[in-house]
Amino acid sequence: MTKPTSSAPSQRMLRVGEQVRSAITQVLQRGEVRDDLIERTVISISEVRMSPDLKIATAFVTPLGVTNHGAVIEALNRHAKYIRGRLGPQLRQMKYMPEVRFRDDTSFDNYKKIDELLRSPEVSRDLEDDNDKDQ
Repeated sequence: MTKPTSSAPSQRMLRVGEQVRSAITQVLQRGEVRDDLIERTVISISEVRMSPDLKIATAFVTPLGVTNHGAVIEALNRHAKYIRGRLGPQLRQMKYMPEVRFRDDTSFDNYKKIDELLRSPEVSRDLEDDNDKDQ
């Protein structure tokens, strides 16, 4: 009998992802990564998604105040093995230390597009029409 597959992450994946996010944040805050671009950039880690076997951690990051996100993501991926090694003390309960991958977090851009759509004149007009009918 096979387990039903689900695309939603398990509670364990969510919990470990949050622990990895916290550990990466601490490494970056302490300035342990010696790279000029990373040191002078404020980096927000919004989410870490774990693979089902907990061996790969994909960190979604947003470099704040920087127009070229690609350069910061590339720098983080260049130092991913070093960062992985620095996670050990915070994640010593894990059997395997996950491989860390960094990706640009585009969710804020998506939220901005949705907000702009909701504020557009066409949508505002439709919403006003619905409010007039209710009264």
